[in-house]
Amino acid sequence: MENAETAEIDITLVRKRSLTGVFSLITRSFFVQGIALASNFLLTIFLDPKTFGVFFLVSAFISFFSYFSDIGLAAALIQKKEKLDLKDLRTTFTVQQVLVLLLFAIIFILSPFVGRWYSLSKEGIWLFYALGISFFLSSLKTIPSILLERNLNFNLLVIPQIIETIIFNLVAVFLAWRGFEITSFTYAVLARGVVGLVAIYIISPWKLGFAFSKDSLKRLLRFGVPYQANTMMAVIKDDLMTIFLGKVIGSAGLGYLGWAKKWAEQPLRFFMDNVSKVAFPAFSRLQDDKQKLANAVEKSLFFLTFLTFPILIGFSVLASDLVKVIPRYSKWEPAILALYLYAFNSAWATVSTPLTNFLNATGNIKKTFRLMVMWLTLTWALMPVLGLRYGYNGVAVAASIISLSSVVAVIVARKIVKFDLVNPVIKPLAASLLMGVIVYFFNPEMSNLTLSIVFRLLVGGSLYFLFSYLFIGRTLFADINKVYTEFRNRKK
Repeated sequence: MENAETAEIDITLVRKRSLTGVFSLITRSFFVQGIALASNFLLTIFLDPKTFGVFFLVSAFISFFSYFSDIGLAAALIQKKEKLDLKDLRTTFTVQQVLVLLLFAIIFILSPFVGRWYSLSKEGIWLFYALGISFFLSSLKTIPSILLERNLNFNLLVIPQIIETIIFNLVAVFLAWRGFEITSFTYAVLARGVVGLVAIYIISPWKLGFAFSKDSLKRLLRFGVPYQANTMMAVIKDDLMTIFLGKVIGSAGLGYLGWAKKWAEQPLRFFMDNVSKVAFPAFSRLQDDKQKLANAVEKSLFFLTFLTFPILIGFSVLASDLVKVIPRYSKWEPAILALYLYAFNSAWATVSTPLTNFLNATGNIKKTFRLMVMWLTLTWALMPVLGLRYGYNGVAVAASIISLSSVVAVIVARKIVKFDLVNPVIKPLAASLLMGVIVYFFNPEMSNLTLSIVFRLLVGGSLYFLFSYLFIGRTLFADINKVYTEFRNRKK
């Protein structure tokens, strides 16, 4: 009998588990995302932009270091066509822990220098330490997570994430309300790391141990190193740029920028992260069947654009009114322009991100690497210049300009598999834009601003589904019913 660590799923289960995996992740995380949204909203009431800026800055430092802890071995284990054995898992675990402990030591050594350079308070330094500890705890969860992802058991994988999100947000909001300021994040980060580690090992235990196989490591690195090189491009493009901007636009400017980026990317985090977890192993399993692969890409794009485009456009239309609902929230009004620009960037990312995920899953790592070099070059060519000249709004302008280059990712992906763009992308976009235009001009005079916003939301949602049905037709409901049926049959 096969061990849980190395058991493989039959190829016939890939489609079934992919559909139900996405549905499980979305439905099971809906409550959690509601908590996260409410938490973010409350935190932006209780905390000022400078405090948020410090959190974004320190988090970027830890994310930068965490890149060097994996060297692509986790992704290689998920993408590997052959069955995994315990030697692969233990070799990966051993190499990762050696790297993590070295980086952990570097983080603590550098913390005083980082504090002086960015004028961080003592509380900011303690947050730096806490994120370093959480980085170590997170590394211990890698193998159990890989085992669940590889077998597409996302209904189980989402449970630790739910627990982590709830604990982090409850602790952070309560302490922020009690006036702990930046220390709120310190305790929240530590609590999240501990409960997440315990939860994942209860759900997905494995025969933890240390081993080193040169042959196993060599095979995994063939995919892992190019994959990690792409990740390095993303880290330099995003996290290192955040570190740089922390000095250029200051903590308050970084706070405004982080607020705009966080809200504009919220739909992506809700839908994209869940779909990507399913899509990567699913694309990997289907890479030898071009027709099924094309269908999978189309379904992924449609699912994301259908749900994300109307939220981005609707939120942008209503944003200027939303910040006025609560008096204490008006402090974020200077970041509205940045919010619009990052929403435009997120719309492009809704299409380009699943396509780069597709390229990685099908072994086209070099193509993804070239795309990342392009985006890295544009980021460092535009953001520092516009940031120095126009502050945080200049950075947002640069982000929106760079997003236009995502059309290159579409061209590259379609050379590998000929997938349709009209039904999965153009039609949801057209329905969303029409809805946005009507909601923008439809602004009834009401004595209560909140009621006005709610009424416009209801009108916008109704119009979007009407336009979607007119453009897409009955296949819209057929696809929704298919996902629901697959999920219901699995639950039986």
